[in-house]
Amino acid sequence: MKIGNRDFDTLHRTYLMGILNVTPDSFSDGGKFNRLDDALYHAEEMLRDGADIIDIGGESTRPGHTVISEEEEISRTAPVIEAVKSRFDVPVSVDTYKGPVAEAALQAGADLVNDIWGFKHDPNVAKLTAKYHAACCLMHNRTEPVYENFLEDLLSDLQECVQIARGAGVPDDRILLDPGIGFGKTYEMNLEAINRLELLHRLGFPLLLGTSRKSVIGLTLQLPADQRLEGTIATSVIAVMKGCAFVRVHDVRENRRAVRMTEAILGRSIDEER
Repeated sequence: MKIGNRDFDTLHRTYLMGILNVTPDSFSDGGKFNRLDDALYHAEEMLRDGADIIDIGGESTRPGHTVISEEEEISRTAPVIEAVKSRFDVPVSVDTYKGPVAEAALQAGADLVNDIWGFKHDPNVAKLTAKYHAACCLMHNRTEPVYENFLEDLLSDLQECVQIARGAGVPDDRILLDPGIGFGKTYEMNLEAINRLELLHRLGFPLLLGTSRKSVIGLTLQLPADQRLEGTIATSVIAVMKGCAFVRVHDVRENRRAVRMTEAILGRSIDEER
């Protein structure tokens, strides 16, 4: 799979997507990287620690978050995307579900659109992704955790996202899928989705798992967001074992080490540049 100018071996490797939140209210790192200099420093730090992609988000999507205007989200993300792309040779993802924000990000140089609504909130995001020949990550989401058969409905919902992408002209080799841990699911459903990740391979696309510091870890271990590193690492190990191509994490260095160790145990090749 090609994202930006880099080819990813999504069949045999697990890559690290580093989270860069340029928001004042994200659940675990809100306000830390609002200033451009701070954002660039953190991007450099994550790259040094082994990040393969930098995912930049300008609006918190935690439960109870405040929805901000498209203009505000653009003002937060576009300058950071442009600065990261000009300074570092790394694929950049924009975490948004809004058409105007996606377009501004793509114009600024974003290589991937990471949409928490899987193109269902604003179908124009799919059209823009195709127009700019970008990749996309389509995440599963529902407004309420109501299902007839959770796992089958999860697959069906993601297939609908894929159809929207295809209908807009996004080629299959530019599509990632994300089960959406923490979105539209109960605690038990989140655990089940992680445990049964292999079922998503039925859809035929590379998978991304994003669990970093999320409530499913906090509820399991009874820990606040800043103490969920070990729980996150456990899910990253499972992601490798279940064949996920990417894990989206805050703590790149520690998760990278766990991913590399798991890959080595599974007999996958390890190169020293990662």
